[in-house]
Amino acid sequence: MKTIWVLARLTFLEAGRRRILWAALLLGIVFQAIFALGFHYVQEEVLGEMNGDPSGPSFLQLNEIRNFLLIAGLYVVNFLTVMMAVLTSVDTLSGEIGAGTIQSLVTKPIRRREVVLGKWLGFAILLSLYILMMAGGVIASVYLISGYLVEGALRGLGLIWLNGLLMVSLSMMGGAGLSTLANGVLVFGLFGVAFVGGWIEHIGSFLDSQAAINIGVLTSLILPSEALWRRAAFEMRSPLVDAIGFSPFTSAGSVPSPLMIAYALGYVVAVLAWGLRIFDKRDL
Repeated sequence: MKTIWVLARLTFLEAGRRRILWAALLLGIVFQAIFALGFHYVQEEVLGEMNGDPSGPSFLQLNEIRNFLLIAGLYVVNFLTVMMAVLTSVDTLSGEIGAGTIQSLVTKPIRRREVVLGKWLGFAILLSLYILMMAGGVIASVYLISGYLVEGALRGLGLIWLNGLLMVSLSMMGGAGLSTLANGVLVFGLFGVAFVGGWIEHIGSFLDSQAAINIGVLTSLILPSEALWRRAAFEMRSPLVDAIGFSPFTSAGSVPSPLMIAYALGYVVAVLAWGLRIFDKRDL
């Protein structure tokens, strides 16, 4: 276990030296600033209409706007989390195998599975800090500007975090047996399939199309990334969306069940275990 923690620390420090991480952090800060500024002006505009026109927006409508902007911001955070998870880990095994540097680790008295688990843990810690900064910044901006705090925020953030771990695990599995380019194509290809399938299910639920819903469920079984986000959005929905049963991010007819969340947890474990097996048997 000590070896795994040492490798996790080294992986974390190595990721911190990559330009892609600093670029992501810089863009994240820019996003936070733009989001906070935009939210402030929208809030001021709506408050001005409420005070100047008795028939203007109500307090319920104001909170609905706040909730919509918050979830829209977290939707971007979820997408950035997926990108960060994949881009920082896509070549961590395949790149070192191709360069031959992995041999300096596996020739020592370190088991191969410890190498994979250590690297996975390092990226998991990095991703957790990134989500805390990005998602926490969005929620904090909304609260400091308006005093609005969404219910179910912790459950929603937990599902976004699980989505990040899912993508890291898939990327590590691919890197254990594929080249960096092939791994990137595999991971982003599966994510694209899940993304499109999730929206097909969402729209199909609105149109009451069982065939479209079935397509969405099938793609969620292939990769449950979009299902995790839609469940996160459902956990953070407003009372009005709950009453209507539909929003741009979730609908009552296509909400992933707790069983799908359990499936996603099992998916992470299975993919990571598969990656361990592939790397253990690969000729380096």
